[in-house]
Amino acid sequence: MSTAADYAEPRLKQLRVTDDEIIADLTDGRTVSVPLVWSWRLSEATVEERQHFEILGDGQGAHWPAVDEDISVAGMLAGTPARRLNKSPNQNAA
Repeated sequence: MSTAADYAEPRLKQLRVTDDEIIADLTDGRTVSVPLVWSWRLSEATVEERQHFEILGDGQGAHWPAVDEDISVAGMLAGTPARRLNKSPNQNAA
């Protein structure tokens, strides 16, 4: 019988970013991918910026320092794309 104590959150083992996808290999054996356009920061980044990331904690997600982007395994599994923040009209005033 399985219990809640047997459940472990999926963790990131390895990550790849292509011109079209963000591909995560998880420690439980699954591979999950999402479209690159789900992260507007990464889709606007250079190839070099996309390839320079750090795995966060014990694999909860990844961080791209050059573009200040974070993607969690939970967000990828839930299918949650990053939302672009809208600028308020006052931010454009000089």
